[in-house]
Amino acid sequence: MALFIRQSDDRSKLQERLAAELQERAKQRDALSDRPDGVDDSQYMKGTKQTSSLAWVWILISIIVIVAFIWLTVLNITG
Repeated sequence: MALFIRQSDDRSKLQERLAAELQERAKQRDALSDRPDGVDDSQYMKGTKQTSSLAWVWILISIIVIVAFIWLTVLNITG
């Protein structure tokens, strides 16, 4: 442990500069990670839009159609 402390005390200017550059890169990487996909202007996001507030209606209609299909299938099998 004492040898490690002595080594860090005797850092050269190059080592200090490299350490500062690595810290700066880490800070920049952390700033980029705040975005959900890490990309500012993606090509695949062009032309897309957010889900509307009526999306739950389409989900409900889909569930009703699936349930009706299952119900009709079971009716035909048993009848």
